[in-house]
Amino acid sequence: QVQLVESGGGLVQSGGSLRLSCAASGIIFTIYDMGWYRQAPGKQRELVASRTSGGSTNYADSVKGRFTISRDNAKNTVYLQMNGLKPEDTAVYYCTHYSAYSGVRSWGQGTQVTVSS
Repeated sequence: QVQLVESGGGLVQSGGSLRLSCAASGIIFTIYDMGWYRQAPGKQRELVASRTSGGSTNYADSVKGRFTISRDNAKNTVYLQMNGLKPEDTAVYYCTHYSAYSGVRSWGQGTQVTVSS
């Protein structure tokens, strides 16, 4: 129902920054949450950051103070600004969209973020 296209992943040096983007298209309603999950090899997928339509944000403890999630509703895009990257941030990052209206959660294809030591 909702298509998500991510961009901005790649290889970065420890201490560097990356900005991930996730553009949503399709049937988009007013009330929805968007966020970022990540999954490292051998690990469970974990919530990195989320932002509701009302502007509430939530961050994993491991990224607080370093990552910032933002939304541009006019562009139907969510961003994840990642600063002070650490090797342990290396993972596949997935954008997600959840519609409270339909109860449907959509996922992006995932983008690899690799942080070198």
